[in-house]
Amino acid sequence: MTTVIELTIASNYVKDYKAGYPLIKKDFIKNTNVLKNEGSIVHLVDQNRNFIAKGYYGNQNKGLGWVLTKNKAEAIDYSFFKSRIKEAMDSRIALYQSADTTGFRVFNGEGDGIGGLTIDYFAGYYLINWYSEGIYTFKDSVIRVLDELCEYRAIYEKKRFDTKGQYIDDDDFVKGTRGEFPIIIKENGMNYAVYLNDGAMVGVFLDQRQVRKAIRDKYSEGKNVLNTFSYTGAFSVAAALGGAAKTTNVDLAKRSQSKTIEQFSVNGIDYEQQDIKVMDVFEYFKYAKRKELKFDLVILDPPSFARSKKHTFSTAKDYSGLIKDTIAITEKNGVIVASTNNASFGMKKFKGFIEKAFKETQTNYRVLEEFNLPSDFKTHAHFPQSNYLKVVIVEKK
Repeated sequence: MTTVIELTIASNYVKDYKAGYPLIKKDFIKNTNVLKNEGSIVHLVDQNRNFIAKGYYGNQNKGLGWVLTKNKAEAIDYSFFKSRIKEAMDSRIALYQSADTTGFRVFNGEGDGIGGLTIDYFAGYYLINWYSEGIYTFKDSVIRVLDELCEYRAIYEKKRFDTKGQYIDDDDFVKGTRGEFPIIIKENGMNYAVYLNDGAMVGVFLDQRQVRKAIRDKYSEGKNVLNTFSYTGAFSVAAALGGAAKTTNVDLAKRSQSKTIEQFSVNGIDYEQQDIKVMDVFEYFKYAKRKELKFDLVILDPPSFARSKKHTFSTAKDYSGLIKDTIAITEKNGVIVASTNNASFGMKKFKGFIEKAFKETQTNYRVLEEFNLPSDFKTHAHFPQSNYLKVVIVEKK
């Protein structure tokens, strides 16, 4: 029988957990010393040992684990995982039935009731992301649920919980028939090459689906497009398919060139008609200013934190500066797609970064559209950080 550990909540945080707050935070717990083995079931109790909620112990960068249920009698077993995962799958039935989109999120952590676990679907393949050793101890139950509820070609996994909270480079194959990569998924009719067996990233960020569609359908026709921090060029594929005159892709990673060529190629786009540059984005801004280059559409989707030989970038501190650099090389009436996945601040603050940049450059602008996460990236009502994606599309006046 599993030993249950009682964690005493500091009195000023009891109301948060009663209201539904899902993250077990170290600062909220009075007796963290009792935590030994990840995967242990924990009961959150008040100072009089009254039960509040049940969860599990699993260290990840966000905290010590997650609340799973407020029902003391509910066992955290196969039936628990099956009920939560089935409910999540049922809510994505329209995506499962779509011929135009074959890559999406099936289960989104705390938004679907189990923090630390995500499951993605890629054209017949499932990819499980484990964010702590604690959640990984429930692997057999999760795999059994997929076996019972799904037909699949194979299951792959990513373990993202080494001592520094990074991805563990291991054989990602779990079971089924190993895929021949890349596999090609569809997203609103666009093709993307995906690798489930090649490191932490698979080749496309599924949470930007709505933004790529908007770029293709509304903002690209006839435009000269700059895609910064371009990764595999997914935004540029959308722009090119939307009729862009040309795309310029800039990313510091050497692999970005071959990966971007591949994404263009699987869509029948002549990559030789596009610019693909392996260089520091901030150095490219200087180059573009020197050459007096201007763009009609600029896409900014930087990592929350990045470091190169000459630059250190943090979205929380430096995004206004990035917008200012962008304004200088954007045509009048040009469009800027400003995006961040930094969960430490909300949309209001992010829009403040944009406003500050335009004000300091004495440039007018108007907001055209805003995006958060698509519906398959379900968020938690009592945990604003779960709605981490913020995208604002603005027009430079």
